[in-house]
Amino acid sequence: MTKRKICVVTGTRAEYGLLYWLMKEIEGDSALELQLVVTGMHMSPEFGLTYKQIEEDGFVINEKVEILLSSDTAIGVAKSMGLATIGFTDAFDRLKPDLLIVLGDRFEMMAVAQVSLVMRIPIAHIAGGDITEGAYDDAIRHSITKMSHLHFATNEDSYRRIIQLGEDPNSVYHVGSLGIDNIKKLKLLSKQELSRELNYQFQEKNVLVTFHPITNGLHSTSKQIQTILQALEELLQKFNLGIIFTKSNADNGGRDINQQIQMFCEVQKNSMLFDSLGQLKYLSALKYVDAVIGNSSSGLYEVPSFKKPTVNIGNRQTGRIKASSIIDVNVEKEEIISNVEYALKNDFSSTINPYGDGNTTQKIIEIIKRTTEFPLKKFFDLRSSKHI
Repeated sequence: MTKRKICVVTGTRAEYGLLYWLMKEIEGDSALELQLVVTGMHMSPEFGLTYKQIEEDGFVINEKVEILLSSDTAIGVAKSMGLATIGFTDAFDRLKPDLLIVLGDRFEMMAVAQVSLVMRIPIAHIAGGDITEGAYDDAIRHSITKMSHLHFATNEDSYRRIIQLGEDPNSVYHVGSLGIDNIKKLKLLSKQELSRELNYQFQEKNVLVTFHPITNGLHSTSKQIQTILQALEELLQKFNLGIIFTKSNADNGGRDINQQIQMFCEVQKNSMLFDSLGQLKYLSALKYVDAVIGNSSSGLYEVPSFKKPTVNIGNRQTGRIKASSIIDVNVEKEEIISNVEYALKNDFSSTINPYGDGNTTQKIIEIIKRTTEFPLKKFFDLRSSKHI
């Protein structure tokens, strides 16, 4: 029997971490053949050339598509999307996949979806239906939904939004978040092992900070990171505090964020910036820090499973479902300081993660294996349905 070729595309460290176990399951299934296309930040020295980690993990990369320009401006990102369209066209022509798997809402995946639509390659989209009002990700995510044939929602609200967008309910599945699978399956490092791996000395209190650009609005990314760093500087004076920073992503404005953090770490003791921790070290860090600060989706998806608080800064994640451990704050110095203090002093052990039970990978594999036909898509009108 001919194996079905399932092509997974990844462009960021965080995305790869979420897709890891799904890729492993596809690779080990006798009915499926894994094809892997790596692009975006994975190919950039600035972000640690993380494609090497993918290879070290034992995966064969079928295609490497370089798209990033030496720019983090809106013009640079738009041009990167053009390069991506050309690169993915050639890659998919060579690979001829039966199904593409894409996750989320990044601009690289928009290019993947556009190419797939024209080349008539069915798409399975993970994490559609979410809302992030502080980034142009919303428009990208919903656009990918309209070009996809299978939909794997992380929560009930997103499941309903996908159907509201006109997708057939028979193609939409509420499966939960892949991030919780990682937490359940990975054997995390001990605190001593992590300290040695990172060359980082844990303090009495420790926080992990990731801040990405706000791409939907007129707010200055530069001013926002300045405010956050000023707040952290005062917190360093109040607590015996250690800070682990991970770099911002390749969206417009990300380079300025990283440069300012690097300068901060050169001056402030007990502060370190990492290009990429990788999934094992990142999740291990979540286990041992006392709080997470910033605006990464991981603060909402994975951190609640560790019963730790997330101080969610700004409006990038506005609209997502949030556990009781999520503390929303504006980008104002005193508000950040007071809420980080609250996070460090209070107990969050009763937190329940709203994003599933950690069995998402198996659910997705089972649905992919039994879905072998993709009929012509039609708009599903809620008004004419008795089921919704």
